[in-house]
Amino acid sequence: MDCIFCKIIEGSIPSRKVYENEHVLAFHDIQPAAPVHVLIIPKKHIATMNDVQAEDGPLVAEIFAAARHIAKELGVDESGYRLVNNVNADGGQVVYHLHVHLIGGKKLGALIGNV
Repeated sequence: MDCIFCKIIEGSIPSRKVYENEHVLAFHDIQPAAPVHVLIIPKKHIATMNDVQAEDGPLVAEIFAAARHIAKELGVDESGYRLVNNVNADGGQVVYHLHVHLIGGKKLGALIGNV
């Protein structure tokens, strides 16, 4: 498979890990949009949120549990942070492996500007 996130999971591409368990990996984004910008990914390859199946429910819950843990560890749980999942090209998805951006460490602006 030619998925950059799968290669990060297997260790053939290095990352700055901030969290890992049996099902989820989180690492610092290489092009951060804020002082805190972490990508949280399942170790199971799922291309987009549209591809999540009912049996993936516990895995999705684990991603959000990891986000809570990481936000606390990085000190943004009280001040606030944003979780973003981009889906497909018009949604801004670049890597087709399900991932959630945890963004914080500064006051974040409007999610969507003038449309």
